[in-house]
Amino acid sequence: MLALRSLVKLTWLEIKIFAREPLGLVGSIVIPLVVFVGVSKLVPPAAVMGPPRRGWPGGGFLPVLTTVLIALSAVGSLITIISIYREGGILKRLRATPLRPATILATHVIVKLLLTALTMVLMFLAGRRYVPPDAQVPYLSFGVAVLFATWAILSIGFVIASVVPTARFAQPVATFVLYPMFIVSGLFFPIATLPAGLQMLAKASPVTYAVSLLSGIWKGDPWSVHLVDVFALALTFVVCTAVSSRVFRWE
Repeated sequence: MLALRSLVKLTWLEIKIFAREPLGLVGSIVIPLVVFVGVSKLVPPAAVMGPPRRGWPGGGFLPVLTTVLIALSAVGSLITIISIYREGGILKRLRATPLRPATILATHVIVKLLLTALTMVLMFLAGRRYVPPDAQVPYLSFGVAVLFATWAILSIGFVIASVVPTARFAQPVATFVLYPMFIVSGLFFPIATLPAGLQMLAKASPVTYAVSLLSGIWKGDPWSVHLVDVFALALTFVVCTAVSSRVFRWE
């Protein structure tokens, strides 16, 4: 019960700290919203709606692209914030409290998921004019898939944030680790067309399973079709959380 109260209080504190930084709100909410609406005016309707095609730009390409970018941005933000806290001695002071590394990381995950949910709701509301009136869009199911995929991808950030010593190295490390996964995720071109080495990287990458899950749910697949994707993302979270709890550095 004490751990739950600590989690709630720390989460509320982090939300207030984040809200005081206008650039953080702009980067997390406004920019993805502007990109989605702006690109929706330029791309064909098939890039926003319709069943996905092999290769680029399959139907539903834009929503999936936007949501994966939001998830990657959340990971970069998580790593940067934890690194700033470590570099500024905040984590060192938190170490003197009953808080555990899992509680600190969980707090930031909850904040990122709340911001992701808010961004997705605003994105759907702003983009409804670009969706055909007769389109059957599984907004609720897709929203759950977005939060689940973000939750799993954030766990990769747990490991990086646990060991990166300073904020100066946070973003470069996150970019080096995550964006190669993004490029070979199957969003831009079929994985089968990649060289053998990159195909192995794609199959080992959690981002690949996130893209597969989001694309399938957007086109109307039932979750039962994507049990492999769900298992891979859940396994990613379990493994990365366990590793980060072991290697977490307070200072």
